[in-house]
Amino acid sequence: MAKKGKLRAKGRITGSAGRFGPRYGRFIRKRVNDIEKISRAKHICPRCETQAVARRGTGIWECRKCNFKFAGGAYVPQTPILKVALRTIERSIVKEA
Repeated sequence: MAKKGKLRAKGRITGSAGRFGPRYGRFIRKRVNDIEKISRAKHICPRCETQAVARRGTGIWECRKCNFKFAGGAYVPQTPILKVALRTIERSIVKEA
């Protein structure tokens, strides 16, 4: 016999992408939901190191505590490429010293 209980639709996307309803397909809505979760989260400020950075616009980020405004990625303040560049710079500084 089949289990009794609530059936849940396979891959149902809720959250911020729920506003699209059934439009655009499941994977596009899932991708939008993941991106919006990351972009709307609080991030760490590079100046005062508190978790108070919020997105102001495409690539524009601002700390609510120290009002430090800086450019970053469209959806995250520090892109993976920036992290690689910062690591390379740090390594070169250590080798010279």
